[in-house]
Amino acid sequence: MIRAAVVLFSHRAYDSVSVDDLVEHVGVHRNSLYKTFGSKRGLYLAALRCSIAEDVAPLADAAGAAASAAEAVDLLVHTPPDAVGLDLLLLAAVERAPADAEVATEVSKALARIEAALARVAPDRAAHLADAALGGRLRARLSDR
Repeated sequence: MIRAAVVLFSHRAYDSVSVDDLVEHVGVHRNSLYKTFGSKRGLYLAALRCSIAEDVAPLADAAGAAASAAEAVDLLVHTPPDAVGLDLLLLAAVERAPADAEVATEVSKALARIEAALARVAPDRAAHLADAALGGRLRARLSDR
């Protein structure tokens, strides 16, 4: 259920996903969704945390083990078509983090993990590379559509 929500939230902004969309996409009854997560926001937070653990963390680890800074950035930017990659994190950073302190905390921790991983490849340029990778992913996301 959470993984299906990750996919939905990574393709569409939080405000464009209705509870009806979640019920249909996730395949659960509305009452089950509310009983389990309390609200749409509760499911969103669970999806964000899941995506950070299952998508972002492995990408960061792979980037940190890359042979070069260019390879590390490329790993972060070019997500396979069936993978979520950084997409939910990026949407959360832009859309929800400014209005939701709990989302902002999760996003900040994930971004710090990416930067720490990149510091293993290019210690003096980690922040710059993280910014470049995130911007590159945004551009790639546009061309993926």
